[in-house]
Amino acid sequence: MTDQVNIHTHGRIGHISLNRPKALHALTLDMCHAMSAALTEWAADDAVEAVILDHAEGRGFCAGGDINLLRNSALNDGGASGRAFFHDEYQLNNQIMTYPKPIVAFMDGITMGGGVGIALPCKYRVATEHTRFAMPETGIGLFPDVGGGWHLARFGGRLGQFLALTGARLDGAECVWAGIATHYLASERLEEAKARIVEHPDRIAGILSELSETPPEARIEGNAEKIARHFASDRYEDILASLEAEDSDWAAKELATLRTKSPQTCKVALRQLATSEKLDSFANNMVMEYRIASRVLTRPDFAEGVRAVIVDKTNDPKWDPATPEGVSEELLDSIFAPLPADEEWKPL
Repeated sequence: MTDQVNIHTHGRIGHISLNRPKALHALTLDMCHAMSAALTEWAADDAVEAVILDHAEGRGFCAGGDINLLRNSALNDGGASGRAFFHDEYQLNNQIMTYPKPIVAFMDGITMGGGVGIALPCKYRVATEHTRFAMPETGIGLFPDVGGGWHLARFGGRLGQFLALTGARLDGAECVWAGIATHYLASERLEEAKARIVEHPDRIAGILSELSETPPEARIEGNAEKIARHFASDRYEDILASLEAEDSDWAAKELATLRTKSPQTCKVALRQLATSEKLDSFANNMVMEYRIASRVLTRPDFAEGVRAVIVDKTNDPKWDPATPEGVSEELLDSIFAPLPADEEWKPL
């Protein structure tokens, strides 16, 4: 076990509390294993009726995955330890998605990347005034993984494609509007909500409804029409051309944002979402995402993106290929291609 996750039961509730505050509770492999083991145990335990998933202290619910481990792996062991991390993290995502008992995720604070991967599969997803949701992976040469392809492809109005490409951050109100969160609670009501759920695990929906409040206006709703129009195509070049053709501050801002992202992973993300939309199960989505992750991890953009954005903080990544036109269909085919049979991702 690890001290980076607090795992308890309170009465008929299992409680998983992420406890890595200095890293905004970013997930390590040990944390994934500890959570997975607890969920496996509780699934078979009739005394546990539901699960609460939250964070112990600090600003984040969960800021993502262990980026330093992944970069280290890309640079030093040919991606082996990074692939191991992705494999088991994705098993946890799938385990939550298919869990036989209700899980309540309290997305109070930063919920990004790996945090999205453990929150979105939960039956109940609570946003607050502190929630900051994003899938910012294209800015570091990664792609919206951890099941992002499945979730983002199903938002409607091309919102998923917009979030995948731009890494835009949504607040709690916007998460409710988009269907990312099921409830909106003031952060000061969370302890009461958890205490009441512990007392009445059979009344989770009612308790959350009673304590929830009407969120503020969702700012992104005002841009919904523009998002649907400009991000309509699955061809990245079409999206860029559409934004370039509009003379507005919004289009200029989004275009400038996209110019900072890895062209390779923007194209990967669009194909990922288009493919995922046609898949019939979350597990099949994770097979695809593991293939992508295995390839993208050791391609030049990931180590370079992490260097520029997270390590050196110079924000001047030199992407390779440098332009969308340079990312060929053949390159994308190779990233999405099946792995050898004994290396493919498998659920727990």
